[in-house]
Amino acid sequence: MIDIDNNTTVKLPLAGRVTLVTGASRGIGYQAAIALAKSGTHIIATARTQGGLEDLDDEIKAFGGECTIVPMDLKQADGIDQLGAIINDRWGRLDGLLANAGLLGEMAPISHITPKTWDETFAVNVTANYRLIRSLDSLLQASPSGRAVFMSSTAAQSRKAYWGVYAASKSALDAMVQSYAQETEHTNLRVNIINPCPVRTQMRAKAMPGEDPDVLPMPKDIAPLIVPFLSPDCERHGEIIYIGNAA
Repeated sequence: MIDIDNNTTVKLPLAGRVTLVTGASRGIGYQAAIALAKSGTHIIATARTQGGLEDLDDEIKAFGGECTIVPMDLKQADGIDQLGAIINDRWGRLDGLLANAGLLGEMAPISHITPKTWDETFAVNVTANYRLIRSLDSLLQASPSGRAVFMSSTAAQSRKAYWGVYAASKSALDAMVQSYAQETEHTNLRVNIINPCPVRTQMRAKAMPGEDPDVLPMPKDIAPLIVPFLSPDCERHGEIIYIGNAA
């Protein structure tokens, strides 16, 4: 229940659910966490930036939502395992996962990308999501209507010059998640990939410095479009879903 006018409360479509959002300190993750919380779910928000998470916590609690913040670096695999244990101890299930955190890496020819950049990009975009699946699968399946959404990119298919490390990591993510979807096809869990297409984020500005940001939708415009795929009503499964305009 959320108090909407100090006198009236409404039952919300995601009331009673628990949803984990990674990369929640800014951009799409931040706004999606707010949109999900406004739909009634308790948000578990993770990111490296504690200040951004605290801002999110304040904003969600200001409208009567519920939020638990967990500052963490997804490159630290043990932390993901610990998070899974904490969720199990407190709730015994996880109703939703929005795996949003990602790294651009470096816009450069493949031959110029340093091993450190390559490893870090794959660590966040691929390995961390594998570790999330490994740690959270049983919790998602413990929910009567677990829903998992992984954020990808047009780069996974377009594979343009200079996008190599990002494109390769997102292609790998798509392959892994669609395999996972086939493995869970006969369960109550529904797994999908969302491609938000170009959005006015810091990552997009870094990748396309000459682009006019005013032509792009804001994260707050995209966020409400993600909510239905984390709802118990969502029956789509194993799909790559475009919710914006590809460019």
